[in-house]
Amino acid sequence: MNCYHCGKGVLMGRTHTHHRGVAGGRWKKRAPKVQRIFYANLQVANILVAGKIKRVKLCTRCLKRVKKDIADGVKPFVQLVVNEPKVEVKKVEARKTEVKKVVEKKTAKKISK
Repeated sequence: MNCYHCGKGVLMGRTHTHHRGVAGGRWKKRAPKVQRIFYANLQVANILVAGKIKRVKLCTRCLKRVKKDIADGVKPFVQLVVNEPKVEVKKVEARKTEVKKVVEKKTAKKISK
């Protein structure tokens, strides 16, 4: 997966242990170099695209740039959506009224007995 903005992704490289080796350059004693994969530090972020919320991956460098632009009052290249409520208020209110009705029915039955 790549960064939504800059395209930063996976890089191939080599590790190198810092082993001193031996005088004369004997092959068995040399510090080994092994192929490895370097992954970009990608974070999931919600952004606004054409008025709709889109979930994308941004590298931490781009995320830092967006937050700095917001703090400085400059228009960032993407608009982050922060703490979007997952449940609509109307649904919560409807659920509360349902619970109240159930409680009223139970109390009415207890009083009638």
